Amino acid sequence: MKLSHFGFNLPEELLAEYPAENRDESRLMVLNRKEQTIEHKMFKDLIEYFDEDDVMILNNTKVFPARLYGNKEKTGARIEVFLLRELNEEQRLWDVLVDPARKIRIGNKLYFGEDETLVAEVIDNTTSRGRTLRFLYDGSYTEFRRKLTELGETPLPKYIKRDVEPEDEDRYQTIFAKNEGAVAAPTAGLHFSKHLLKRLEIKGINFAEVTLHVGLGTFNPVEVEDLSKHKMDSEELRIDEKAVNTVNTALDNKKRVCAVGTTAMRAIESAVSSNGKLNEFEGWTNKFIFPPYDFSIANCMITNFHTPKSTLLMMASAFAGHDFIKKAYDEAVKEKYKFYSYGDAMLII
Repeated sequence: MKLSHFGFNLPEELLAEYPAENRDESRLMVLNRKEQTIEHKMFKDLIEYFDEDDVMILNNTKVFPARLYGNKEKTGARIEVFLLRELNEEQRLWDVLVDPARKIRIGNKLYFGEDETLVAEVIDNTTSRGRTLRFLYDGSYTEFRRKLTELGETPLPKYIKRDVEPEDEDRYQTIFAKNEGAVAAPTAGLHFSKHLLKRLEIKGINFAEVTLHVGLGTFNPVEVEDLSKHKMDSEELRIDEKAVNTVNTALDNKKRVCAVGTTAMRAIESAVSSNGKLNEFEGWTNKFIFPPYDFSIANCMITNFHTPKSTLLMMASAFAGHDFIKKAYDEAVKEKYKFYSYGDAMLII
């Protein structure tokens, strides 16, 4: 399939600027692939589609406050620094994006915070906006990380035009987030409330946790018509023995195995054994899933509504079927579902 197959008209007012008032009261569109039917529900109605010993695969990555604002030495120009990943703990080297990039060259220093006790020196250019920074801070590594957290803000996607608000710190994080390292939330998981998780648990649904640290590559536009030529950014992935056993037992027993989000789906599809089971994994994945694609593990998927020509839409299309997703998205626009990170959800069974 080609990039142009994934374009559609998305009215700007359908991009969600805020989350639903209650996590599990987002809207939920249910797509039944076998019956080719579409239902309109609330997210908390999800429980109706699962039975005892079915499995939900959750991405337990935790978003860190990756967006900082510093001032350039001498000129005092305000510069946005987006932390992508730590390269060296001892030397405090970080891979970052800077904006505006044209003002930031090797050797420049940036000062952060009112007291300017945190300083960063630019030591390399990586891409047009990418830089390598060495942070200079007198305290211990623990104090340094605390300082970064204190100065950083929740990295809401750029399409959200408003300022970050205090509630975003909580709401742009799943309730099962525990392993810090993501710069974007695994957004399908944002709809789960503690109450809904408890109800699912009582019903006998099992949970398998994986960790895929979502990077900004999630938002990178696809710029080639031939999808086989698109390269995904690598993201760090861990799948442990406990998750493997939970998922493979469900597969053996012909149970429903549901990937909660495109990140969970990419995680498990990056760790498939030759006999179609889940393997343990520790490393990096740059797996790109687009139609046609044969899925090995999950037979069910929860995902948000994605923007035109995005890799996330391509994965959903590969799972549900291109024509069916197209029909569902036409319906979503007509019914004014909310799209993207803080938007509504879709369950594909």
